[in-house]
Amino acid sequence: MSSFAFTDIDMGPPQDAGENIISPGINADGTCSNGWVCEHRWRQIANMIAFRNAVRGTGVNDWWSNGDQQIAFCRGENGFVAFTNGGTISQTMQTCLPSGTYCDVISGSLINGQCTGKSVTVSANGLGHVQLADNEEDGVLAIHINARI
Repeated sequence: MSSFAFTDIDMGPPQDAGENIISPGINADGTCSNGWVCEHRWRQIANMIAFRNAVRGTGVNDWWSNGDQQIAFCRGENGFVAFTNGGTISQTMQTCLPSGTYCDVISGSLINGQCTGKSVTVSANGLGHVQLADNEEDGVLAIHINARI
């Protein structure tokens, strides 16, 4: 991962006229500027690190598939993720999480107890209605125990 934008495989990192490497600028939304991409700062990637930490040591369970480009599964009782590579998912699924409302850490972030993206409400039996349109930016929905609103 270079973390900078390039159009030629021989290009180096962003430089000034004196060929000194330019530091990335940090935008208000946390992304980078000055020719830097900074994939590690993207909301989806940074938030999935927290997902990974929340589900550490758990296995995959409650696997679901529509048999055609869509899957979902729990990671123990600490996390749930759904993917679509075509078509919309709109159904109630086992999330394995305790009852409550959880922030989808792909479409948004949990900030001061508020979710900036979508949320999923989970019932006492671990069921939650999953909405994931095939035209969404990422095609992924992820909730975890530490993203409870």
